[in-house]
Amino acid sequence: MPLIAPIALFCYNRLSHTQRTVEALRANSLASESDLWIFSDGPRSQEDLVKVQKLRSYLTTITGFRAINLVERANNMGLAASIIAGVSELCDRFGRIIVVEDDLITAPFFLEFMNEALDIYADTDEVVSIHGYVFPSAKILPDTFFLKGADCWGWATWKRGWKLFNHDGAGLLEQLESRGLSREFDFDNTMGYTQMLRDQIAGKVNSWAIRWYASAFLENKLTLYPGISLVQNIGHDGSGVHCGISNTFDVSVAERKPMLQKLPLIQSVEGRKAFESYFNSQRRLSLVGRIKRFFLDNKCLCC
Repeated sequence: MPLIAPIALFCYNRLSHTQRTVEALRANSLASESDLWIFSDGPRSQEDLVKVQKLRSYLTTITGFRAINLVERANNMGLAASIIAGVSELCDRFGRIIVVEDDLITAPFFLEFMNEALDIYADTDEVVSIHGYVFPSAKILPDTFFLKGADCWGWATWKRGWKLFNHDGAGLLEQLESRGLSREFDFDNTMGYTQMLRDQIAGKVNSWAIRWYASAFLENKLTLYPGISLVQNIGHDGSGVHCGISNTFDVSVAERKPMLQKLPLIQSVEGRKAFESYFNSQRRLSLVGRIKRFFLDNKCLCC
């Protein structure tokens, strides 16, 4: 019998976003067979305390999943530490995990796609993770494709994949530069991921995601993407601490589940060109600063 991966939901103080995220997950066909683990970060201020308490009151009312486990942090960990700790704990306990944050609306077959892909590539060491979000593309992409590295908006992995996560941003940067990989890491210099890693090292951002991407990239690992996004991010509405209002990441969510089959273990030329084209279009629109929020610790998600 196929394993149903536990879902980890990370949230902070945005009640309406979390409600919409949970409702979308509950509408998934595998919700009733899935265990939901909710990691509620502690307040960072007295003002946030009220919002966190309201959110936690709602969290105790959630139904529709096989089991619900609520982890209420007494203190504020911040999103990076919360995700690293939560993902590590569940991977150690269950061997695999599906990760969502409090402003991600998932398609009704998101959980099916994630679980099926986790099964298909469970014993394929070259594949580090499965991803649900894909940037809007003017090109028609294959139902599924691989890119080198890892990603962070609606994703899944196995214990063997997450064990590659390297906390040491400075060590990751040294490897990128000594091996001459920064240009490739930056999608042929269309996106400033290397600079984001420098900013993480300097303490300007507290990002787990840039380190996850770099960790997988340096190990030549692949992440599976859908050709049309299974996830919509609703957090770019000014409600996050570090983000303004933007429709840059809006996508048309897939109306059918992408067909899954075991692919050759190579990076997709089409997929990579589509990402580079997207990044270039945003540079032309002078939106690079907003795209950089993609890897920030509190990036319009859990504040």
